[in-house]
Amino acid sequence: MTITPSTPADSPAERYFAGRLPDRPLRLGCRRSHLARAYAHRVVDALHRVAPGLMIELVEITTSGDRYKGDLSKIGGKGQFMKEIDRALTLGEVDMAMHAMKDVPGDVPLPEGLVFAAYLEREDVRDCVIWREGSKYAGIDDLPPGAAIGTSAVRRKAQILRHRPDLQVERFRGNVVPRIAKLDESDYLEGIVLSRGGVVGVGMDHRIGQVFTMEEMCPAVGAGVVGVQCRRADEGMVELLQLIDHAETRIHITAERTMLHGLQGHCNSPIAGHCRTTEDGQLSLQGMVFTREGAHFAYAQEWDARDRAFELGAYVAGVLNRKGARDIIAGIPH
Repeated sequence: MTITPSTPADSPAERYFAGRLPDRPLRLGCRRSHLARAYAHRVVDALHRVAPGLMIELVEITTSGDRYKGDLSKIGGKGQFMKEIDRALTLGEVDMAMHAMKDVPGDVPLPEGLVFAAYLEREDVRDCVIWREGSKYAGIDDLPPGAAIGTSAVRRKAQILRHRPDLQVERFRGNVVPRIAKLDESDYLEGIVLSRGGVVGVGMDHRIGQVFTMEEMCPAVGAGVVGVQCRRADEGMVELLQLIDHAETRIHITAERTMLHGLQGHCNSPIAGHCRTTEDGQLSLQGMVFTREGAHFAYAQEWDARDRAFELGAYVAGVLNRKGARDIIAGIPH
């Protein structure tokens, strides 16, 4: 699908990039789902704000993670949401690609020659509960012992069970809209836990029940952030995407993903982490590593200057490892 801008291609940005970009619509690769399309349109909108006349074509790609309906850890983890898109970008079938940063693994290096040239401004990072249609419950604490909740994330499972070890937390995967439809057909699950930003992104916010506080549910590393990749050698594309890069989000992502790399977690590791800027201008990074049932965890929160995101991430990873994070991760099968 090609998105035709309403503004003629005669802005200063179009004139500047003439000859630096392909003389055709720019191809943006994304997953084939409601939420991925919503995220892709955020990228397009951001590009049209700086270069209103750009012609952009959405190239939807079905990934291994989308095709496989079982446990992702059995086929290599969340990286399966990226493999085919990265290949299309490397081979020149698309010019840029977008990814939800929470799905970018920390233990797998990016393909050689690719770079995240832009991060869009971070959206809501909180998780929420979608109740089965007609449910009488308003919050997790209202559920009776033995009630079943669905989620696709080991991080969410660990934190739910940390507070309510008497609940049944079941693996429940799928794209947001069909997952909610499947919940409504269930006679077993009372609700599912999803990203609030993702639910809002596909227009299903009317189904949101309980919204977890940050203290109740620490988000995934990269939560709420859309990253845009391109080939490092495509200098014009790199320069264009840098115009939509959100500097504060890049700082936060740098701290979080440095921590993730330092923990050497795998796809089954319940790792949570969130960086923010405090009122006095410092960076605050919180990190948590859980056992799969949430009974044991390592926790750290540290602060540093805004220009020391990498150092802060590495330091928090070191603190967590000294508190037993590496032993927790090593003890989880993958």
